[in-house]
Amino acid sequence: MITLSQGGAYLIGGERIVEDSAQAHAEVESLTGKSVTKEEAKRETMAYRILADHNTSDNMDKLKIRFDKLTSHDITFVGIIQTARASGLEKFPMPYVLTNCHNSLCAVGGTINEDDHMFGLSCAKKYGGIYVPPHQAVIHQFAREMLAGGGKMILGSDSHTRYGALGTMAMGEGGPELVKQLLNQTYDINMPGVVAVYMTGEPKKGVGPQDVALAIIGAVFANGYVNNKVMEFVGPGVKNLSADFRIGVDVMTTETTCLSSIWTTDQKIEEFYEIHGRKQDYKELNPGQVAYYDGVVTVNLSTVEPMIAMPFHPSNTYTIDEVNHNLKDVLADVEKRALVSLDGAVDYSLQDKVKDGKFLVDQGIIAGCAGGGFENICAAADILRGQFIGADAFTLSVYPASMPVYMELIKNGCAATLLETGAVLKTAFCGPCFGAGDTPSNNAFSIRHSTRNFPNREGSKLQSGQIASVALMDARSIAATAANKGILTPATAFTGELNRYAYHFDAKIYENRVFDSKGVADPSVPIQLGPNIKDWPAMSPLPEDLVLRVVSEIHDPVTTTDELIPSGETSSYRSNPLGLAEFTLSRKDPLYVGRAKEIQKAQKAVEAGEDPVEQFPELREVLSSIGNAFPEKSFAEYPVSGIGFGSTIFAVKPGDGSAREQAASCQKVLGGWANIANEYATKRYRSNLMNWGMLPFLIDAGELPFENLDYLYIPKIRQAVENAATEVTAYVVKKDGLKEFTLHLSEMTAEERQIILKGCLINFNRV
Repeated sequence: MITLSQGGAYLIGGERIVEDSAQAHAEVESLTGKSVTKEEAKRETMAYRILADHNTSDNMDKLKIRFDKLTSHDITFVGIIQTARASGLEKFPMPYVLTNCHNSLCAVGGTINEDDHMFGLSCAKKYGGIYVPPHQAVIHQFAREMLAGGGKMILGSDSHTRYGALGTMAMGEGGPELVKQLLNQTYDINMPGVVAVYMTGEPKKGVGPQDVALAIIGAVFANGYVNNKVMEFVGPGVKNLSADFRIGVDVMTTETTCLSSIWTTDQKIEEFYEIHGRKQDYKELNPGQVAYYDGVVTVNLSTVEPMIAMPFHPSNTYTIDEVNHNLKDVLADVEKRALVSLDGAVDYSLQDKVKDGKFLVDQGIIAGCAGGGFENICAAADILRGQFIGADAFTLSVYPASMPVYMELIKNGCAATLLETGAVLKTAFCGPCFGAGDTPSNNAFSIRHSTRNFPNREGSKLQSGQIASVALMDARSIAATAANKGILTPATAFTGELNRYAYHFDAKIYENRVFDSKGVADPSVPIQLGPNIKDWPAMSPLPEDLVLRVVSEIHDPVTTTDELIPSGETSSYRSNPLGLAEFTLSRKDPLYVGRAKEIQKAQKAVEAGEDPVEQFPELREVLSSIGNAFPEKSFAEYPVSGIGFGSTIFAVKPGDGSAREQAASCQKVLGGWANIANEYATKRYRSNLMNWGMLPFLIDAGELPFENLDYLYIPKIRQAVENAATEVTAYVVKKDGLKEFTLHLSEMTAEERQIILKGCLINFNRV
C-alpha cells in the first residue's frame, strides 16, 4: 500500500518520480531538456512558494511568517485572548474566528462553559472578530467552508488545523503562537523539509479517507519520516479523489507529526469553492516542472484496504482483515502495549470481546473534523439502509460536522435513513474526540471515525479504575460493523451500491446565526467575564542559577499532551490557569502536582524576599551541598542573590498530540522551569514550553544521571541562554557531593531566548 523512498527525489511534470542518485541530474535533464540544480528544484514545491509569499524576513532559511487568518475553539480562545490582553492587544489585526465546538455541553461545570462562550462573543465585538455559536460547526469544518483560500496560510490553536486539500497551508500551534500574530509578531521557523505524498490508482469501493490516512500514519509515524516537515500531496491519483475524500485524508496528517500539508488543486476543488459561494478564493496549485522533495511517500490507492488503528495510538495500524484473521496475536500485542501506556494501573484485556471467533465492539461513532463530512455520512447511510443496529449493547452516534452538512443530510434523506436504523444524530461537537461525549462503559471497545485514540481520551478515568478502548476506523467500515450488529466488519464486505449525492451549501444558516464583525472593532464593548475566567499569575524572569527538583520521571516511548494535561471534563477549567493546573499529569503521575507545589514554595519565598529554606526545609541540605562545591556561593544568610527554585519533569519524548498550550503552561503555573527529554515529539510542544518561559532541555538517550525527586543545580543558566549556548553544565545534588552532567539546548531564535529570559511571552510583550 505504502512505500517510502530512501532519500530525496525529483518530481517531473507532477507525474514522474526520479529518485536522487548520482545519475538523477542527468536523467532529469534528459526528461526536461534543461539543467536544474537541486536548490532550484526545491524552490518549485508548492510549499516553498506559499511560505515565500508569507515570509517577512529576507532569508528563506530563517522564516518569519505572517498568517492570513486565525482560528480557535472554546478550549483555547479564552487563554489566548487573556494572554494577548495582558500584552497590550487593542484589535484583531486579521480575521480571527472563535468557534464553540469543544465545551458545547453547557451543563458540565455549571456556568463555566457558557461564560467562556459569552467571553468569546464580547471579544469578537470588542476586537473585531468572528464568533460561531455552539452546535453550528466544528472548528475545522467552518474553516473549510468559510476561511480557506488557495495559496493562503491559516494558523489555528488546534492541532488538526489542516486545510491543505483546499490549497491552504494551515498549521496547528499552541495559543502563544496565535498571540504573537495578534500582536503583529511572526511565526519563526527554519525552512522545513518537504516530503511528497505521491498518489497513484483509485480507492476500491468501501475504502474511505480514514483508511488511506491510517495506512500513511502507520508507515511514517514511528520512523519520524515526515516529522516537522510539510507533506505535499501530488501524483495522478489525486484527481481520482473527491474534495471530501481529500479533506478526510488531509486532516489526519497531524497524526504523522508533520508540520503542515498542501495538495495540488483542480476542478474538484474549484467546485468546492463554488458550492460554498467563494469561487474567487480558489487558486490552482501545482509544483513546478521540476520539483525536489526530501522524501517520497508513495501511496497506491488501489491497494489500500479498510484499516483499523488499534488502541492506543493512531499509528497502531492493521487492516481489518488482519485483525479478524489473527485475533489472538493482535489482541495480545495490544494488551502488551497497554502495559506501557497504562502503567499497569488497571487490568486490561480484550479477550472478552471475542464471541464465537468474532470480534464484537460496543460502540460506533462518526464525528468531528475527520468523520463528520457529508460524503462519509452519506456512505454510512447507504451501507446501513434497510438494516438496524439491534437492541443490544451496541450504539451508533453520528455528528455532522456543521449545520449546513446536517441540513443537507435532512434534505437528501440520509438523516432519516440513519435514524431508522437506531443510530442517533447529534449536532456539531468535538466531544467524542477528546472525552466529553459518548464515553463508553468500563472495558467497552469503541470504533470511531475521529482523530485520536490515546489512553483515556474517550473519557474514562484511569485513576478511578476505569478503562475503555478506542480504535480508529472509516465511517464506511463503522457502518458495515453496525449493520452486522457490532461484529467487526470491513466495508469492502458491503455488496450494495454507494450513491453519489450532490451537495448544496446553505449560507443562510451562518448568515442568520454567526456574528461577523467584518473586521470592525468596537472598543466600547465590555468584555463579559465569568467567575471561572482568571488572569495568568505573575511569572518571574529566568534567574542566574536554578535549583530544580525532578518531580516526575516518565519512560514511555512517547508522552502525549493528553497525559501531560488530560482532556475531557478538565476542559471546563481551561479559562482558569490555577484551577486547570490541579489536573496536570493527573492520569499519568497523580503525585506530580503536590511535589511541584512543594518546591514552588521556595520560589514564592524568593519572590517575596523571604528565606526559601523556611518555606521548604528540605532545601537546607541541598544548598549546603551546593555551597560546599561552590564556595563562592554563600547560603549562610538570605536573601541569596540570583538563584531560583522550581520543578522539572523527565520524559523520553513528550508532546505528541494536541496543540494545547496548557500541557506546558500548567507546569509553569506550578513552578516548572524546564522539561528534560531525549527528543520532543512535535515542534508545537517545544514552542509551547519556550513561550511559557520553560527551558526545553535535551539529554542523550540512555544517559540519565538523575532520578525522580533528585535535585539538579544549573549554574549560570541565564548566561547560557543569553549567549545562545548549546550545552549547559548541570549537577545532580547528592548528600555526598555533586555529580556533573551535560544538558543540551538546541537552536532557539533570538526572540525565543528573550521570552525565556523574561519568564514568558506575556512578560516579553508587556511594556
